[in-house]
Amino acid sequence: QSATDGPSSRPRTTKLESQTPEPEPEPEPEHKAEELEATPAPPSPASGEKVRMRRRSATGDPEVPSPDAATAAAAGKIAVSKAVERVEEKAPEQETPQPRKPWFQRLREGLSRSSRELRDSIAGVFTKRKLDEDTLQDLEDVLLRADLGLETAMRVTDALASGRYGKDVSGEEVQAVMAEEIEKVLAPVAMPLELDLSHKPHVILVVGVNGTGKTTTIGKLAAKLTEGGLSVTLGAGDTFRAAAIEQLKIWGERTGSPVVSSKLGADAAGLAYDAYEKAKEAGSDVLIIDTAGRLQNKAELMAELEKIVRVLGKHDPDAPHTVLQTVDATTGQNALNQVEIFRNVAGVNGLVMTKLDGTARGGILVSIAAKHKLPVYFIGVGEQVDDLEPFSASDFAKAIAGVA
Repeated sequence: QSATDGPSSRPRTTKLESQTPEPEPEPEPEHKAEELEATPAPPSPASGEKVRMRRRSATGDPEVPSPDAATAAAAGKIAVSKAVERVEEKAPEQETPQPRKPWFQRLREGLSRSSRELRDSIAGVFTKRKLDEDTLQDLEDVLLRADLGLETAMRVTDALASGRYGKDVSGEEVQAVMAEEIEKVLAPVAMPLELDLSHKPHVILVVGVNGTGKTTTIGKLAAKLTEGGLSVTLGAGDTFRAAAIEQLKIWGERTGSPVVSSKLGADAAGLAYDAYEKAKEAGSDVLIIDTAGRLQNKAELMAELEKIVRVLGKHDPDAPHTVLQTVDATTGQNALNQVEIFRNVAGVNGLVMTKLDGTARGGILVSIAAKHKLPVYFIGVGEQVDDLEPFSASDFAKAIAGVA
């Protein structure tokens, strides 16, 4: 619902409640995955610790230096925001690589299409016009076309009307108010991802429509976790796409994480069951499982995801402990429906927004946050491993509004 009171009565949004069907008894899967290659696991935190994903400062450096395993165990937390490439040493004869731009600069560049379109549209509305009802209506239309959602549009127009009605208003003033109101919408959902290692392995199930970046997100997340001192096993649960299986194996090699996979078309629930067993045997702290995302046949997809959840529950009644959904920013309003479907089917409890650098519709993240109130753990604005970062409401609001 709208958190501000404006000069006029406006409709309120409704929070979607998750509905989880009553599970039915599931027989033990007969399928066994391919033999897991033995991979030495790095030192890991003690059982019962919680791991938090920390975000970078505005300069691009981690807010807290990433400790080694011994220091991390003593402190009880591990910062895993630093990128894998930054600890790789180059041969002396090679040229020194150019330093990466700070994260906030890359975020602003990634959201430049969204912010530029907003800025230009706002400037068109406020050219030689005072703030009146017609102007507010025009501004609301601009914000809705930017996929920011009705609640955020009302927040912005109400905030402007409360102190500036009848006065000349510049585009820069509107952008500043917009940044403030967007941050208010996003602040409640900007949470760090916490992994409770009293469950070992802590199971992360990654869901989403095919093409939203599930497998790449899994690889980037595995890189952050392994760099933070955790041992990770990957489960290639998207058994309907050979490319997804091969891509996950490549990420496994990059991050030193064993991958449990099977033949194309194998039972995904059986793969998940075996992956848990292998991760347990290997002593892995975290198991990340990929899944298929065939929304064109929702009934089949729902049945498969429900079965995966039930089968994992045979190992640990609380598994999967984290259910992440990848949401592609380029899909715009369709992303709202995708979140609703996967939340009801798989019990999604966190989001990762991808491909923000490829669209002018980055505002859809604000609309999703206002409607579904789900935590947003990470956002991605590129293909490199450190282009996936813990979500900051303030940074995102400033970047999309185009203010410093």
